[in-house]
Amino acid sequence: MDDSVVGCTLEFDVLEPSEIALQIAVAGPSRETLQVTGADGPIESVEVDRQHLVHAPAGPLTVTYQATVPPRTAVRPVTDLDRIVALRPSRYCPSDRLGGFAAGEFGTAPEVPTIAAWVFQRLFYQGGSSGPSTDAIDTMLSGAGVCRDYAHLVVTLCRASSIPARVAAVYAPGLSPMDFHLVAEAVVDGRWTVWDATRLAPRPTLIRIATGRDAADTALASTLSGSVILNQTEIFAIAGGDLPLDDHQSPVSLAH
Repeated sequence: MDDSVVGCTLEFDVLEPSEIALQIAVAGPSRETLQVTGADGPIESVEVDRQHLVHAPAGPLTVTYQATVPPRTAVRPVTDLDRIVALRPSRYCPSDRLGGFAAGEFGTAPEVPTIAAWVFQRLFYQGGSSGPSTDAIDTMLSGAGVCRDYAHLVVTLCRASSIPARVAAVYAPGLSPMDFHLVAEAVVDGRWTVWDATRLAPRPTLIRIATGRDAADTALASTLSGSVILNQTEIFAIAGGDLPLDDHQSPVSLAH
C-alpha cells in the first residue's frame, strides 16, 4: 500500500485573544505541515504531545494541516493502566448505568462484534440528531445519531459488559460525507481492536489522530481561554491505494 494523504482546513472567528488547543495531527510519525494564520499573518503554534497550542489574537483565524502517512503496522499492547481507564464510566459513556441492560441484552460473556452489530442495527445515522451534551443513553433512547454517538454507545455497552473500551478520533479515507470520524476501540483477545458501528468507512484505512475515554478527550479544537467560534471545516483523507473491503465483523487493529 502507498502513502495516505490526509489533512484539514479550519476557519475560526476569534472574538477576543484566546488560547486554543488543536488536536488534528496524526498520532504517529509522518511528513506534515501545520500553518496557522491570523489577520496579520502567520501565528506560531507549540506542539504538546501531538496537540498544538495556539495563542490567537482577535479576528479571523485559519488553520491548515496536511500529512503524508506511510503504511503502519505497529500496535501498542494493552497495559494494566489502559484496562483500568477503559473500564471506568466517563462523561459521554455512563456505563455504570447500563450494566443490567447489557447483561439482559448480550448475556454474561458478550463478544465485541455482537455489540457493534447491535448498535449498527438499532441506530439511524442522522446529522444534527445530537448535540454537545448527548451521551450514550440519550442516543440509545432516541435511536439516532452521528459517528460520535455510535462510538459512545459501543464503548458504553462494552464497558458495561466488563470489556475495556475507548474512542479514537481518525481520518477516514472512503468516508462519505467526508468529516472527522470517531470510532470505538475495544480489547479482543488481549489486543486493541477498532469498531465502526456506522460502517461508513473501511477500518484498515483509518489513521489515528487521538485516543481517549470519550469525545471530550478527542475534540479537534478546545478553547482553553477566551472566546472562539468555529465557522467552517474542510477535511480530506485519501487512501494509499484501493479502498479495501470490510466485513465489520473480523477484528482489525488501528496502528499508532
